[in-house]
Amino acid sequence: MKNISKLLIIASSLVLSLTLSSCNKEEIISSSKLPSEITTYISTHFPTHTVLQVTKEIDGFIKTYEIILSESLSLEFNRKKEVTDIDGISQLPNSVIPEKIRTYVSTNFSDNYIIGWKLERNSQQIKLDNGLELEFNKKGDFLRIDG
Repeated sequence: MKNISKLLIIASSLVLSLTLSSCNKEEIISSSKLPSEITTYISTHFPTHTVLQVTKEIDGFIKTYEIILSESLSLEFNRKKEVTDIDGISQLPNSVIPEKIRTYVSTNFSDNYIIGWKLERNSQQIKLDNGLELEFNKKGDFLRIDG
């Protein structure tokens, strides 16, 4: 009897895990439904841009917001409403790039500017207008050139 109970618990856990991992829900929402932290971030750092589309994605317990702004700019925010990815085709505002990274780029790539920034679990990556991608640790120390 104990073995049957254990099997039922394991089977139930497996079904629940598979159900949660396959619960990927993506929906287009109105910009008025964005959390205030995100709208404040956008209005502070990108005041001249217009919100064109907002996508809220829920994958299991993970919620993200993807925002497309005018002038070919996209932002992604995590469940804590923190920006994790900024992609554009023109120079990003200095206010969205950590100072240590800005200093490194201006010193070592003075003819270029940053058009993308991404926060990974243990690193930060930037993309320059010449196509190079640079990787930094969480503190902003340069690690390597990616491409």
